[in-house]
Amino acid sequence: MGRNMTAVTPMPGRGLHVTCLAVMVLCGVHLAVTLFYYLDVHVYTGQMMRRFGNFMESERLSIPANSTGPSSAGPTRTGSSTAVSSPPPLQPCPETSPLLVGPLEIGFSQSVNLEDVQKINPLVREGGRFAPVECTALQKVAIIIPFRNRLQHLNYWLYYLHPILQRQQLDYGVYVINQHGEDTFNRAKLLNVGFMEALKVYDYSCFVFSDVDLIPMDDRNIYKCYSQPRHLAVSMDKFGFRLPYNQYFGGISALSKEQHEKINGFPNDYWGWGGEDDDIYNRIVFKGMSISRPSGGIGKCRMIRHNRDQNNAPNPQRFNRISQTRQTMQHDGLNSLVYKVLEVKKYPLYTFIDVDIGGPGRPPSR
Repeated sequence: MGRNMTAVTPMPGRGLHVTCLAVMVLCGVHLAVTLFYYLDVHVYTGQMMRRFGNFMESERLSIPANSTGPSSAGPTRTGSSTAVSSPPPLQPCPETSPLLVGPLEIGFSQSVNLEDVQKINPLVREGGRFAPVECTALQKVAIIIPFRNRLQHLNYWLYYLHPILQRQQLDYGVYVINQHGEDTFNRAKLLNVGFMEALKVYDYSCFVFSDVDLIPMDDRNIYKCYSQPRHLAVSMDKFGFRLPYNQYFGGISALSKEQHEKINGFPNDYWGWGGEDDDIYNRIVFKGMSISRPSGGIGKCRMIRHNRDQNNAPNPQRFNRISQTRQTMQHDGLNSLVYKVLEVKKYPLYTFIDVDIGGPGRPPSR
């Protein structure tokens, strides 16, 4: 065919060299990328660990040293901008409670179960204590009841008075002062005992002294103290809803702590029925005070009918003692009070205090 043609064959080593070079370049790129991400993640993780450590340290420093676990109030935050604020204080209760309803129907035909009374007064605490939850009461009132062998009357009193006192928005406690034994009854001395014992429990500023058989017929007759000693049992059904005489101060009365101390409390030497109320009236007048009263309509009360108690016969010495009040009040009262507390029981609706006050010519037992 003329000229000889020689075929050109590629060199086997050169193709392999190019392939290896490409593979090495790719491996280098991959390694570079891997190292970049590895180092970046490592640095990021280190930063996060340091931040977590700093957070835990700050939390440790914000927990009190004597704390043993989580607080029910939640985690403590440092700095005023994140502090948890306490609830605002309650405002004082209004001078006239908006809960009052006025005239009440009072009856004693049905028996009273104290367990039922407790159920309808769930906010009354042990010992007969109550304070309004919606506002701060204007007065702290101790209700003092002289007592002996009148459980049925007490049941009626608790049934009617607890709802009334709560609607009046009072911070109050009920104290039943029981005369132990069978000596002649002494109402006024028991009232002095109640005054002293209630002050051992709470800083009462007002004291309402109430017979156990008297129930107010209008909740606007407020069981609190005024600038002058207050007579609350103005018109009882027993007296035809009229005041028996202008100096009458019996049944239910209210004196502030200062007023009670100013008259040296009540007389201790009136054994039997009658006379002590007139002595108390005299003490108030002799100390330059006067009696305040609600109107006859608001001051209506019903009395639970009953026979005269045994060992509470009319006091034959009452008129003679009343005539000597100006002299005897200086040394017969709180400054001469002697008694012995035998037992104190806190029931769900009242505090029962059993006391030995002695008897006519007999001092309390030691």
